[in-house]
Amino acid sequence: MKAHISPAKKERVKEIEKLLAEYPVIAAIDITNLPAQQFQTMRATLRKKNCIIRVDKGRLVKKAIDAIKDKKQDIDKLSPYIKGMPALLFTKEDPFKIYSIIQKSKSKAPAKGGQIAPYDILVPAGPTNFAPGPIIGELGAFKIKAGIDKGKVVIKEDSIAVKEGEVISPKLAGVLARLEIKPMDIGLNITGVYQDGMIYTKEILSIDEDQIRDMITQAQQYSFNLAIEAKIFTKDTTEMLLTKAHSEARALAIAQDILTSETVEILLAKAQNQMLEVKNQLNI
Repeated sequence: MKAHISPAKKERVKEIEKLLAEYPVIAAIDITNLPAQQFQTMRATLRKKNCIIRVDKGRLVKKAIDAIKDKKQDIDKLSPYIKGMPALLFTKEDPFKIYSIIQKSKSKAPAKGGQIAPYDILVPAGPTNFAPGPIIGELGAFKIKAGIDKGKVVIKEDSIAVKEGEVISPKLAGVLARLEIKPMDIGLNITGVYQDGMIYTKEILSIDEDQIRDMITQAQQYSFNLAIEAKIFTKDTTEMLLTKAHSEARALAIAQDILTSETVEILLAKAQNQMLEVKNQLNI
């Protein structure tokens, strides 16, 4: 028996279908644990970038995706990325640009018990503000080596408190908070972006724009140098290759005493210098 869907929910599914069909770029977002105020602020910021964010139940979103999968190329590939407390972002802007805006808007926050470590959480070596006491045992429980120096607790060496993907226990969350370590990124969490039948994950979207720009510039320089060495004529190399050929031909003409309009003056000066050298050697 099919689950009953109320007219209101059917209308919401139709609205999602319309947006899915209209926008070429659709991002699946998980807003779990995102404070409402920050969500509204981010929503307003993205609205100025011609983006629409819509929050709906995952079941309704997947139903809308399923309804138009025959009308939009591989849109059903987005369904596995509808996770947690889902939202959809609709835009006609470049997905890499939107991802960069979202990442830059994130802020750091303390971990809470039960959350998943987004990466290996490091407790760095160095001094703390703690006086000697139970904190040493608490740190030791998480294999964080600590000691006493000048009346204060110090972390003896860098330690991984919890590895990426592991659950952060309430006790560890408390220790990290006391150490003022804020490992959690608070903001919109993009799980996947659809564009032209392709899905871009955050691993692809999180490229370093400056690094890519430098790599392209370097590649262009390498190809230019190769074209010059291989004497490949293009609109970029022709002028330099002709200049280089002219310079080499002039040098060859001078070395072989070939008179031209460009070499005659140099060759006459060369001949005069040779004559003076002979004169000096013969004491003439």
